[in-house]
Amino acid sequence: MASSELNRSILRASSLEVGDRTFIWGERTFLMGILNLTSESFSGDGLLATVPGSLGVWEENGTIQTTLDRARRFVAAGVDILDVGGESTRPGASPIDIEEELRRVVPVIRALKNELDIIISIDTYKHQVADEALRAGAHMVNDVWGLRTDPDLAFVAAKYHAPIILMHNRSSWAHTEIKERLGGHYVGVPYDDLFEDVRRELMESVDLARQAGIPDERIVLDPGIGFGKTVEQNLELINNLQEIRSLGYPLLVGPSRKSFIGFTLNLPPDQRLEGTAAAVAVSIVRGADIVRVHDVEFMMHVVRMTDAIVRRRPSKVNK
Repeated sequence: MASSELNRSILRASSLEVGDRTFIWGERTFLMGILNLTSESFSGDGLLATVPGSLGVWEENGTIQTTLDRARRFVAAGVDILDVGGESTRPGASPIDIEEELRRVVPVIRALKNELDIIISIDTYKHQVADEALRAGAHMVNDVWGLRTDPDLAFVAAKYHAPIILMHNRSSWAHTEIKERLGGHYVGVPYDDLFEDVRRELMESVDLARQAGIPDERIVLDPGIGFGKTVEQNLELINNLQEIRSLGYPLLVGPSRKSFIGFTLNLPPDQRLEGTAAAVAVSIVRGADIVRVHDVEFMMHVVRMTDAIVRRRPSKVNK
């Protein structure tokens, strides 16, 4: 048995029901498209519309229309999940308050829900935002802090029977370094043992989810590429995803346009397409079930081709 197939055979659950969709793990790689409702995204793809001359005043209709336009393109390309986030998580980004985050994401989620037949994820670590987003039509929660910042988020997900993505994160201002051309990245992040530390901390997040009543089959893990890890640590994690896969949960990996690519290739965020493609392909070979990307149309070809090689059959997009 090929190592990639062996890695895929140890999941606690063979599938996940989300809305009217069934994600069968191992059948193919699923694609999550990023919709950043912010003006300070590290990748330069923020969708937050502003009124000209208004010094950054948010313009709701413009943001909704711009987001819908991008979402339609993603859906036409075959995306499986749209991930909606209202707060930048780039190294050094300033947090926003709950009211502002709600103002950004809820109207967009309602619009997406009304127009498109697609699974919607809310990218937030705040239980109040998750509650309103799920009420507005989101189907699942993507928590970049793995319930460590707001454990009450787990109870919200459980209330709505929503799947939850738990990400490993050791982001810290103390280890942040900003380069004008390449953006922010993390340096000198201490780990006793990279894989054991990530595994242990992810399972601590899993325990929080379980205590709130979320069953194992509705949990997805994310090793947190780019979050509190150096360039070398990110590269090592991607190349050894089977170490995280061995925990028995489906894996989401999000390498898209991240700083580890920029610092490896000496390229700014808008020139990291090929580097992202390489990271996506290797992530799939090493056991990723979902890849989270900005460039959906391009990465769909990468995913399908990699699936055709790794799974020895063409990848199919079943809606």
